[in-house]
Amino acid sequence: MKAARKPTWLRIGPPGGESYTKIKQSLRLKGLHTVCEEARCPNISECWGTGTATIMIMGDICSRGCRFCAVDNGRPILLDPYEPRRVAMTIREWGLKYVVITSVCRDDIEDGGAEHMSNTIRTVKNLCPKIILETLIPDFRGNFQSIKKIVESEPEVISHNIETVRRLTSRIRDARASYEQSLSVLKICKDFNSGIYTKSSIMLGLGEEEKEIVEAMRDLRSIGVDILTMGQYLQPTQWHLPVIEYIRPEKFDALREIAETMGFAYVASGPLVRSSYKASEFFLQKLVNDRTSIAN
Repeated sequence: MKAARKPTWLRIGPPGGESYTKIKQSLRLKGLHTVCEEARCPNISECWGTGTATIMIMGDICSRGCRFCAVDNGRPILLDPYEPRRVAMTIREWGLKYVVITSVCRDDIEDGGAEHMSNTIRTVKNLCPKIILETLIPDFRGNFQSIKKIVESEPEVISHNIETVRRLTSRIRDARASYEQSLSVLKICKDFNSGIYTKSSIMLGLGEEEKEIVEAMRDLRSIGVDILTMGQYLQPTQWHLPVIEYIRPEKFDALREIAETMGFAYVASGPLVRSSYKASEFFLQKLVNDRTSIAN
């Protein structure tokens, strides 16, 4: 079946630019990966053009095989004990004020790689004490102790994506993931430290209905999730799930308005929005809103 042609609002040019080239070369020299490249993010030029990237640790091979994800899956590499410092040094070299650190799933490791991620967060914060750090975490199979390690390393934001609505989860995600488990991860984070902002993301265009999207929003708010992003699913290769529908920009706007009435601190909703897209902008905007509320 031939893929439907992308609508005009989703057509973008190839990545490029001086900052993009500089960051790409820097990552290669240091043997680091970004989810921007691995997941074929459409915003890579825009984000890298402003010196922002989401660094992916623990290798570029995932132990899971979700049907929407472009990251390679298979047997992951051994953890590199020097990676936390390399990541921190790179971030300091770039002079970033806000950084997102994520990882592949590592079901081959007892704690899912939580200790390694926690060490990376602490090392970055020690070397770059003024940085605001967001970590986009896997579900760690719902293990409380693994999630606790991340929370105790004190990132300002912990993200974990439910990815889709309840009904479609088993068709879209790896069998080891579940809708309820993802909600549980986000709840544990907030219960353990209510001062940490929690965030999640939903892909649209996979056959979900509006009432199911609204239900997912309510589920996230019921466990205190602060920030929500919603974007269009784009099929990475012919082997991945096809796009069922290209959602129009005005529909994303309407969904954002619904989510805002539920009390999310910030909602980003649009065809090209991704979980880490303009992450610093969203977070800093929330801080501004908080300060305004306190002042009033």
